[in-house]
Amino acid sequence: LASYAIEGGTSKDFAKTKAFMLSEPAAWKRLLTKLATVQVDYLLAQARAGAGALQVFDSWAGRALGRTDYLRFVAPTNRELFAALQDSGVPVINFSLGVSAYLGDAAGCGGDVVGLDWQLPLDEGWDAVGDRPVQGNLDPIALLAPWSELRARADDVLDRAGGRPGHVFNLGHGIVPQTPLDNVRRLVEHVQERSS
Repeated sequence: LASYAIEGGTSKDFAKTKAFMLSEPAAWKRLLTKLATVQVDYLLAQARAGAGALQVFDSWAGRALGRTDYLRFVAPTNRELFAALQDSGVPVINFSLGVSAYLGDAAGCGGDVVGLDWQLPLDEGWDAVGDRPVQGNLDPIALLAPWSELRARADDVLDRAGGRPGHVFNLGHGIVPQTPLDNVRRLVEHVQERSS
Protein backbone atom coordinates (compact mmCIF):
# COMPACT_ATOMS: atom_id res chain seq x y z
CA LEU A 1 0.00 0.00 0.00
CA ALA A 2 2.84 2.39 0.78
CA SER A 3 4.30 1.96 -2.69
CA TYR A 4 0.93 2.62 -4.35
CA ALA A 5 0.53 5.78 -2.28
CA ILE A 6 4.04 7.04 -3.01
CA GLU A 7 4.37 5.93 -6.64
CA GLY A 8 0.79 6.81 -7.57
CA GLY A 9 0.28 3.29 -8.97
CA THR A 10 2.42 0.30 -9.87
CA SER A 11 6.16 0.66 -10.42
CA LYS A 12 8.92 -1.26 -12.13
CA ASP A 13 11.74 -0.08 -9.88
CA PHE A 14 10.05 1.45 -6.79
CA ALA A 15 12.51 4.35 -7.02
CA LYS A 16 10.20 6.91 -5.41
CA THR A 17 9.20 4.51 -2.65
CA LYS A 18 12.73 3.45 -1.81
CA ALA A 19 14.07 7.01 -2.01
CA PHE A 20 11.37 8.14 0.43
CA MET A 21 12.03 5.20 2.72
CA LEU A 22 15.78 5.86 2.78
CA SER A 23 15.70 9.65 2.97
CA GLU A 24 12.72 10.07 5.33
CA PRO A 25 12.79 7.04 7.65
CA ALA A 26 10.67 8.68 10.38
CA ALA A 27 7.99 9.71 7.86
CA TRP A 28 8.17 6.22 6.33
CA LYS A 29 7.52 4.65 9.73
CA ARG A 30 4.57 7.00 10.34
CA LEU A 31 3.11 6.10 6.92
CA LEU A 32 3.48 2.36 7.52
CA THR A 33 1.96 2.68 10.99
CA LYS A 34 -1.06 4.55 9.58
CA LEU A 35 -1.51 1.98 6.81
CA ALA A 36 -1.16 -0.91 9.28
CA THR A 37 -3.77 0.66 11.57
CA VAL A 38 -6.22 0.95 8.67
CA GLN A 39 -5.51 -2.65 7.63
CA VAL A 40 -6.02 -3.95 11.16
CA ASP A 41 -9.32 -2.06 11.51
CA TYR A 42 -10.51 -3.37 8.14
CA LEU A 43 -9.44 -6.97 8.78
CA LEU A 44 -10.95 -7.07 12.27
CA ALA A 45 -14.21 -5.76 10.79
CA GLN A 46 -14.05 -8.61 8.27
CA ALA A 47 -13.59 -11.11 11.11
CA ARG A 48 -16.55 -9.62 13.01
CA ALA A 49 -18.62 -9.86 9.82
CA GLY A 50 -17.95 -13.60 9.60
CA ALA A 51 -14.77 -14.03 7.55
CA GLY A 52 -13.37 -17.51 8.14
CA ALA A 53 -9.76 -16.37 7.66
CA LEU A 54 -7.82 -13.17 7.08
CA GLN A 55 -4.88 -12.68 4.73
CA VAL A 56 -2.24 -9.97 4.77
CA PHE A 57 -1.06 -9.97 1.16
CA ASP A 58 2.11 -8.12 0.12
CA SER A 59 2.83 -8.36 -3.59
CA TRP A 60 5.77 -5.96 -3.56
CA ALA A 61 8.00 -6.82 -0.58
CA GLY A 62 10.27 -9.23 -2.41
CA ARG A 63 10.26 -7.26 -5.64
CA ALA A 64 11.23 -3.98 -4.01
CA LEU A 65 13.38 -4.87 -1.01
CA GLY A 66 16.33 -7.01 -0.13
CA ARG A 67 16.54 -8.69 3.25
CA THR A 68 18.41 -5.89 5.03
CA ASP A 69 15.91 -3.19 4.01
CA TYR A 70 12.97 -5.49 4.69
CA LEU A 71 14.19 -6.17 8.23
CA ARG A 72 14.89 -2.51 8.92
CA PHE A 73 11.97 -0.77 7.23
CA VAL A 74 9.07 -3.23 6.95
CA ALA A 75 9.37 -6.13 9.41
CA PRO A 76 8.85 -4.04 12.58
CA THR A 77 5.50 -2.73 11.33
CA ASN A 78 4.50 -6.16 10.05
CA ARG A 79 5.18 -7.65 13.49
CA GLU A 80 2.93 -4.98 15.04
CA LEU A 81 0.22 -5.64 12.46
CA PHE A 82 0.19 -9.41 13.03
CA ALA A 83 0.26 -8.94 16.81
CA ALA A 84 -2.82 -6.71 16.54
CA LEU A 85 -4.63 -9.43 14.56
CA GLN A 86 -3.68 -12.24 16.95
CA ASP A 87 -6.97 -12.14 18.85
CA SER A 88 -9.20 -11.85 15.77
CA GLY A 89 -10.70 -15.28 16.42
CA VAL A 90 -9.85 -16.54 12.92
CA PRO A 91 -6.65 -17.80 11.28
CA VAL A 92 -4.43 -15.08 9.83
CA ILE A 93 -2.39 -15.81 6.69
CA ASN A 94 0.93 -14.03 6.12
CA PHE A 95 1.75 -13.86 2.40
CA SER A 96 4.59 -11.89 0.84
CA LEU A 97 5.52 -12.44 -2.79
CA GLY A 98 9.14 -12.90 -3.81
CA VAL A 99 10.71 -13.21 -0.37
CA SER A 100 12.38 -16.60 -0.91
CA ALA A 101 15.76 -15.15 0.09
CA TYR A 102 14.35 -14.16 3.48
CA LEU A 103 11.21 -16.26 3.80
CA GLY A 104 11.96 -17.21 7.40
CA ASP A 105 12.30 -13.54 8.33
CA ALA A 106 9.03 -12.58 6.63
CA ALA A 107 7.23 -15.54 8.21
CA GLY A 108 8.72 -14.58 11.57
CA CYS A 109 6.64 -11.39 11.55
CA GLY A 110 3.57 -13.43 12.47
CA GLY A 111 0.46 -15.11 11.20
CA ASP A 112 -1.04 -18.50 11.87
CA VAL A 113 -0.44 -19.69 8.30
CA VAL A 114 2.31 -18.71 5.87
CA GLY A 115 1.46 -18.31 2.21
CA LEU A 116 4.18 -19.54 -0.14
CA ASP A 117 4.70 -18.23 -3.64
CA TRP A 118 5.87 -20.59 -6.40
CA GLN A 119 9.53 -19.52 -6.38
CA LEU A 120 10.67 -22.25 -4.01
CA PRO A 121 9.54 -25.87 -4.05
CA LEU A 122 6.87 -26.37 -1.38
CA ASP A 123 9.00 -28.57 0.88
CA GLU A 124 11.88 -26.07 0.88
CA GLY A 125 9.55 -23.18 1.63
CA TRP A 126 7.89 -25.13 4.42
CA ASP A 127 11.26 -25.97 5.94
CA ALA A 128 12.09 -22.24 5.96
CA VAL A 129 8.97 -21.31 7.95
CA GLY A 130 9.05 -24.14 10.48
CA ASP A 131 6.08 -25.85 12.07
CA ARG A 132 3.31 -23.49 10.98
CA PRO A 133 0.77 -24.49 8.35
CA VAL A 134 1.47 -23.29 4.81
CA GLN A 135 -0.70 -22.31 1.88
CA GLY A 136 0.40 -22.57 -1.74
CA ASN A 137 2.29 -22.87 -3.92
CA LEU A 138 1.34 -23.60 -7.54
CA ASP A 139 2.54 -21.02 -10.07
CA PRO A 140 -0.69 -19.33 -11.25
CA ILE A 141 0.61 -19.29 -14.82
CA ALA A 142 0.48 -23.11 -14.77
CA LEU A 143 -3.30 -22.70 -15.10
CA LEU A 144 -2.66 -21.52 -18.68
CA ALA A 145 -0.83 -24.75 -19.57
CA PRO A 146 -2.31 -27.87 -21.16
CA TRP A 147 -4.02 -30.13 -18.61
CA SER A 148 -1.20 -32.71 -18.56
CA GLU A 149 1.35 -30.05 -17.56
CA LEU A 150 -0.99 -28.42 -15.04
CA ARG A 151 -1.77 -31.79 -13.43
CA ALA A 152 1.94 -32.67 -13.22
CA ARG A 153 2.72 -29.38 -11.51
CA ALA A 154 -0.17 -29.77 -9.07
CA ASP A 155 0.98 -33.31 -8.30
CA ASP A 156 4.49 -32.01 -7.62
CA VAL A 157 3.13 -29.56 -5.02
CA LEU A 158 1.02 -32.29 -3.42
CA ASP A 159 3.88 -34.79 -3.48
CA ARG A 160 6.19 -32.28 -1.80
CA ALA A 161 3.56 -31.74 0.91
CA GLY A 162 3.81 -35.49 1.42
CA GLY A 163 0.49 -35.72 3.24
CA ARG A 164 1.97 -33.64 6.06
CA PRO A 165 -0.84 -32.01 8.06
CA GLY A 166 -1.12 -28.26 7.64
CA HIS A 167 -0.89 -27.81 3.88
CA VAL A 168 -3.61 -25.79 2.14
CA PHE A 169 -3.27 -26.24 -1.61
CA ASN A 170 -3.48 -22.89 -3.37
CA LEU A 171 -1.85 -20.77 -6.01
CA GLY A 172 1.43 -19.05 -5.21
CA HIS A 173 -0.11 -15.67 -6.14
CA GLY A 174 -3.28 -14.35 -7.73
CA ILE A 175 -5.10 -15.96 -10.61
CA VAL A 176 -4.56 -14.18 -13.94
CA PRO A 177 -7.61 -12.89 -15.86
CA GLN A 178 -7.05 -15.05 -18.95
CA THR A 179 -7.12 -18.31 -16.95
CA PRO A 180 -9.49 -20.84 -18.54
CA LEU A 181 -12.25 -21.64 -16.06
CA ASP A 182 -12.20 -25.28 -17.14
CA ASN A 183 -8.59 -25.55 -15.95
CA VAL A 184 -9.59 -24.13 -12.57
CA ARG A 185 -12.46 -26.61 -12.29
CA ARG A 186 -10.26 -29.56 -13.29
CA LEU A 187 -7.53 -28.48 -10.88
CA VAL A 188 -9.94 -28.21 -7.94
CA GLU A 189 -11.43 -31.63 -8.72
CA HIS A 190 -7.97 -33.18 -9.08
CA VAL A 191 -6.67 -31.74 -5.79
CA GLN A 192 -9.82 -32.82 -3.96
CA GLU A 193 -9.52 -36.32 -5.40
CA ARG A 194 -5.82 -36.57 -4.47
CA SER A 195 -6.49 -35.21 -0.98
CA SER A 196 -9.44 -37.43 -0.04
